[in-house]
Amino acid sequence: MTRILVVGKSGQVAQALVSVGGDRVICPGRSIVNLLDADSHLSALDRYEPMAVINTGAFTAVDGAEADADGAYALNAEGPGNLAVACARRGVPLIHMSTDCVFDGAKDSPYTPNDTPNPLGVYGKTKLQGEVAVREGTERSLVVRVSWIFSRFGGSFVRTMLRVAQTRDAVSVVSDQVGCPTHAPDLARALITIAEQAAKPGFGSWGVYHVAGAGETDRASMTQRIYEVSKELGGPVADVNGILTADYPTPAQRPLNARLDMAETRRVFGIEMPDWNIGLSETVSAIIAEPAQ
Repeated sequence: MTRILVVGKSGQVAQALVSVGGDRVICPGRSIVNLLDADSHLSALDRYEPMAVINTGAFTAVDGAEADADGAYALNAEGPGNLAVACARRGVPLIHMSTDCVFDGAKDSPYTPNDTPNPLGVYGKTKLQGEVAVREGTERSLVVRVSWIFSRFGGSFVRTMLRVAQTRDAVSVVSDQVGCPTHAPDLARALITIAEQAAKPGFGSWGVYHVAGAGETDRASMTQRIYEVSKELGGPVADVNGILTADYPTPAQRPLNARLDMAETRRVFGIEMPDWNIGLSETVSAIIAEPAQ
């Protein structure tokens, strides 16, 4: 069976791809294919001969990127550019993950792929540079921007909020940042569909696409919903105090509007994403059911 090669291993999307993809994906990890080692890209392509590559690897510490611009650039731009060149040499389509943080959040409605990016911080800037590098490196590329990923994997927002509630009676969460929460397993299924279609002979709809969970909310309301589900399951809860982003300064500025319009993705690939609340209930339930550490 010709499989999809996943670059990156420890992140939420990579773990979700392995979880839902089964035999359709191969995720060998950094020892085999390393974004920072261009030689490993061709060797991995030759070793696995995949139908497509999905790059989930990235420097994802949004605040940390402000203090390590070189590291962010290497992982988010230079590495993906080199990977794209390798994919072009072997004739393998590349699906590259990007982010809502390429936008400044000033728009009143969801962002479309045709909207002009204007990142606010180093993370968004290097991710945008990565998009450009990938598109220049191989014509057969698909940049997939995503928003507010959550899951039971890794240190996700949901896991963090549940952990905080174990030691606090109340939490303060920004209420003026709006986005489309995206359940990583749902995203993984969409990415596999995209990769399989991109690998078909005659596919030519290369470019930039958006994938996000159905529905929208703000961070404080999402947190409130986490605790509502947790309470129903006998898990930790806390009161949620909504605050403004201006009252919670961070090294990196976040877009207030992180909503993504995926109409074009729906038209080209026929993908319908589930409501984010469904995935949230599954995620909270899975985390609460985990054995105590």
